[in-house]
Amino acid sequence: MAGPAPLTLPAGVTENSVKVHPVVLFTICDAYIRRNEGQARVIGTLLGKVGDGIIDIRNCYAVPHTESEQVAVDVMLHHTMAGLQQKVNPGERIVGWFSTGTDVSGSNALIHTFYTNECVNPVHLVVDTTLQDNKMSIKSFVSRSLSIQGRELAREFQEVPCEVRSIEAERAGGDLLLGETIEKLPNELEGLASSLSKLQNSLEAAETYVNEVVSGKRQGSVLVGRHLAEAVATVPHFSAADLAKLLQDSQNDVLLTSYLAGLIRAHISLADKLGTMQLPVV
Repeated sequence: MAGPAPLTLPAGVTENSVKVHPVVLFTICDAYIRRNEGQARVIGTLLGKVGDGIIDIRNCYAVPHTESEQVAVDVMLHHTMAGLQQKVNPGERIVGWFSTGTDVSGSNALIHTFYTNECVNPVHLVVDTTLQDNKMSIKSFVSRSLSIQGRELAREFQEVPCEVRSIEAERAGGDLLLGETIEKLPNELEGLASSLSKLQNSLEAAETYVNEVVSGKRQGSVLVGRHLAEAVATVPHFSAADLAKLLQDSQNDVLLTSYLAGLIRAHISLADKLGTMQLPVV
């Protein structure tokens, strides 16, 4: 009586290491923040290069999917994005896929099987976006099939070394993000005051230049004179009363717009609470 068929394990799939660029992590976090309400995690495609046993992940994009009793992946969007990425970066190709979470789950094998048709030995990158202890956990896995007599029964994920790699430009950007920001952005009034101060300084410099040319203290320039004449010609000529009236009319328009915006917000809030949007807008 023949013995049981041997369990076949392919060799050589755990010799790779993974290098991840920071832009990939930022893209994954952005996709997780923008995920649909009620969606537990996001997945997507990894792009990069493979050489000398190193999988260099340089880019990625999210792929819509649903997970219930079955796993459904938007294959059309995946192929469209892959084609566009190939046109932009011909040197990069699909090297695997990513998911957010703390570890591999049962549905990961199904998604990984899909990506085995997209590339050879795809890598699976798991990014923990919960930021426990203010740290982002990053793990990478490769899979090997468990088969008997050539028939695949299951897939086993094995973790491989993974580290974040950044070029000089990426390091400079990361240091800037990590550094403490002391200067505050000016508000609208501060920005307006700064602009008016610069305008006043420019006008004083122009006035000093014109007075020196007229008095003969310096030789005038035709080019500078032409620019000054063009600048003066663009200034509208209004009397003080007309200018004050225009400013008052503009202020009234702003106040009316603000009042109407507040009225519409109140109407929408009331309609939402009443469960209907059929109320007439006043």
